[in-house]
Amino acid sequence: MFDVAAEAYDAYMGRYSIPLAPQFCDFAGIVEQESVLDVGCGPGALIAELAARLGPSAVTAVEPSPAFVKAAQQRHREVDVRQASAEQLPFPDGVFDASLAQLVVHFMSDPIAGLTEMARVTRRGGIVAACVWDHGGGEGPLSRFWDAARHLDPDVRDESQLAGARQGHLEELLEQVGLRVVDETVLSVSVEHASFDEWWHPFTFGVGPAGAYLAALDEDQQTRLRELCQETFPAEGATLTARAWAARGVV
Repeated sequence: MFDVAAEAYDAYMGRYSIPLAPQFCDFAGIVEQESVLDVGCGPGALIAELAARLGPSAVTAVEPSPAFVKAAQQRHREVDVRQASAEQLPFPDGVFDASLAQLVVHFMSDPIAGLTEMARVTRRGGIVAACVWDHGGGEGPLSRFWDAARHLDPDVRDESQLAGARQGHLEELLEQVGLRVVDETVLSVSVEHASFDEWWHPFTFGVGPAGAYLAALDEDQQTRLRELCQETFPAEGATLTARAWAARGVV
C-alpha cells in the first residue's frame, strides 16, 4: 500500500499531514528535547517540523518503506533516517527524550509491540505520543471517499476499525504498554481543495488502503465510485476539515 513514490504520498496525504505536524508536536510537548525519534516517518512531514524546532541533529527517524526512506534522506540530509519497523527499533533502551508516531499506529502490524518498542527506546520520564485520523468517527480526511465506497459496497472493509482510529483507543493502547499520565485530545486541520478533480486525483495513485481499494475495482466500478464522491463535493471547490485523535504518555 505504501510502495509508491514519495510524491504520490505527498499529494495524497501530505497535504493533511504537513499542517497536522505542528499541532501534534505541540501536544507532545516538543520544545527543547535533545533527541526525538520519529517512528514511521514516511517522506518526512513530521521530520521537517521536528528539525525546525530542535535542529536536525536532535532528530532520528525510522520508516519501513524503502522509497520513503530514500525520499526522507534526500529531503533531510542532516537527519539520521533508517529503514526499520516500529516493532523492531534498532536502538538501545532509553536513548530518546521522546518517541512520536504520526499517522502510523493503525498501520503497525502489531500496535502493542510497536508502542512497547517506542517506550523501550525512550528514557524514563520521556514522552511517547501518537496520532491517528478519526476514521472511526467519520471525521478523517478520507471519510468522503469511504462513505461513497460503502454506498457502492456495504461490506467494504474501510479504515474505521484500525488501531487508534476511534475515540479513546489510542489512550487505551498507551495504557496497555504501561505508560503513565496518559491523556488524549483531538487535533484538526483544514485543507482547501480548488476542485473535485484536485481532491480526487491522488486517490488514483494507489496509496494506502483507499488507493488500493480503488485500484482493485474494475473500470465501471471506479467510474461509479468517482461519481458518488463527486455528488457530495461542492462544484466550486471546498475547504475540508479533518480531525485526528492524539494520545501521549510518560515512560
